[in-house]
Amino acid sequence: MVLGTSSGSGKSLMVAAICRVLMRRGEFPVPFKGQNMSNNAWVDENGGEMAYSQAFQAWAAGVIPECSMNPVLLKPRGDHTSEVIHLGKSVGISNADTYYEKWFLSGWRAIRSSINQIISHNNDIRFILEGAGSPVEINLQRRDLTNIRLAQYLNANCLLVADIERGGVFAQIIGTLELLRPIERKLIKGILINRFRGRRELFEDGRRWLESKTGIPVVGVLPWLNELFPAEDTLDLINRTAKNKCEEIEVAVVRLKSISNFSDFDPLEAEPTVNVRWLEPGMNLGRPDVVLLPGSKQTMSDLKELKNSFLYNQIKQYVEKGGSLFGICGGFQMLGSRVNDPLGIESNINTIMHGLNFIPISTTFANNKKLEKRDTISLWPIASNISGFEIHHGSTVINRNETNIKPLFKDESLGYIKFTNQGGFIAGTYLHGIFDNGRWRRLWLNSLRLKKGLALLETDQPNFSIYREKLIDTLADAFEQNIDLDKILI
Repeated sequence: MVLGTSSGSGKSLMVAAICRVLMRRGEFPVPFKGQNMSNNAWVDENGGEMAYSQAFQAWAAGVIPECSMNPVLLKPRGDHTSEVIHLGKSVGISNADTYYEKWFLSGWRAIRSSINQIISHNNDIRFILEGAGSPVEINLQRRDLTNIRLAQYLNANCLLVADIERGGVFAQIIGTLELLRPIERKLIKGILINRFRGRRELFEDGRRWLESKTGIPVVGVLPWLNELFPAEDTLDLINRTAKNKCEEIEVAVVRLKSISNFSDFDPLEAEPTVNVRWLEPGMNLGRPDVVLLPGSKQTMSDLKELKNSFLYNQIKQYVEKGGSLFGICGGFQMLGSRVNDPLGIESNINTIMHGLNFIPISTTFANNKKLEKRDTISLWPIASNISGFEIHHGSTVINRNETNIKPLFKDESLGYIKFTNQGGFIAGTYLHGIFDNGRWRRLWLNSLRLKKGLALLETDQPNFSIYREKLIDTLADAFEQNIDLDKILI
C-alpha cells in the first residue's frame, strides 16, 4: 500500500509507477483504492463508474480498468453531499455528517466483495493499494475505509510518501508516524521522498537522520519530473502551467466549481503547439483561440455562478467578435437555452433555468444516469471513427425550427455545432474522452489554426493512449532509477 503524509503527495502516480515496474518484471499487479472521492471519473467496459486515477493505474499495470479496482467512489456535489457509488453503480446521496453512520458497513462489504472478485480471476496477483489523504486523520480513523483498515485486512507492506516540494517534509513524516498506533506503525516498511529538486546527495544527511529517528529505511528520493502528469484532483489545476515551448494555439478552460472529468483535456495539454490556460469564473478571459466549458457535477449551480460572473459577459463579447466555444457534458448543457430539472436531481422540484443561450438546445434531467462506452462517426470537422464514453443525467434536444445548427456525430444525441456569422463555432458534446482521438483532435486544432493563418498540423496522429504509455514509462524509468522497491516487497 502507498500511503501519503497528505493529500497530493503523489500516491496515485507512485501506485502507477509500481504497477508498471512490476509488470516489467513479469508480475501481475492490480491497482486498488477502496474508497476514492473524485468527480474525475471513467466508465469501464461493463458500464461501471470508477475514478479516473484507478483507470490510469490499470493502464500502467497493463490490465483493463474495472470498477472493482475502486469499489467505493464518492462524487462531491458541492453542498456537503456526495453521490455514493458502490461497485460502479450509484446507490444514493449522502450528507457528510451522516456518511459513516449510514454507509460504512455497506462500503466495507463492497470493498471486500471487490477484493474477492479480483482474486477469483487470478490468484497470482499482487495488489497495489492506494491510500487516501493522510492515514492519521484522527476524526476519521475509526471508520476509515481505505487506509490502515484495508492495509491490516490484507496485511500490506506500506510505503509512506512525502512531498518535499511542499516543505516541512521531516515534520510530515515524523508527525504521521507518531500518530499511528504501534500495531499500525509496524506496517510501514519504507519512506519515499517525492518531487526533490537539485542533487540527491544534498538530502543524504536528511535520509540518515530519518532512518536513525524512525528505524524505517528511506527507499529512495524521486526527483522532480518536468512531464505534465495527470492532475490528481482539482486543487492541482489551480497552479497548473503549460510546459510547451511553442505555443501557437491558446485554449482557455473554465474551471467550474464542481468541475468533473478534467482529464478530458490531458490530450490538449500534451499537444506541443497548444497552451491550456485554466480560468476561474472571476478571472480575465484574455484572447484565447477557443473557450472550453468542461463537465460539471452540479450543472445548474455552476451555470448560475458562471452567468453571475464577469467572465460570462466577456465570453458573450468574445463570441460576438468571432470567438469559438466548445462544451463537454455539463458544459454542453449550459450552452443551450434552457435546463430543466423536473424531478429535483440537482435542485428543487420543477426548477427551470435559462442557459447561456448560445445554441438552440434544451436539456431535461432524469433519474436514469447514462453510463456507456460509445463508438460513433463524427461529421465535423470530417467524417471519422471516434470513441469515448458518456456519464450524465438527462437528455438534450434541438429546437427543430432552427436551421443553423448541425449534428456533430452520426448519432445526433451526442452533440451539435453552430457556425457563427463572425467566423467562429459553438459546439458541444456528451462524449467524454473526445480529445483522446488523435486524428479528430488534430483536425479540430487545424480548424482553429486555419482561422489564425497557421500551417496545418499532420493529422495522421495516434490516439492519446500511445502518449499516455510513454508518460507512464517515463515515470516508471525514474522510479526504477531512484527507488529501491525490493525493500518493501518482502
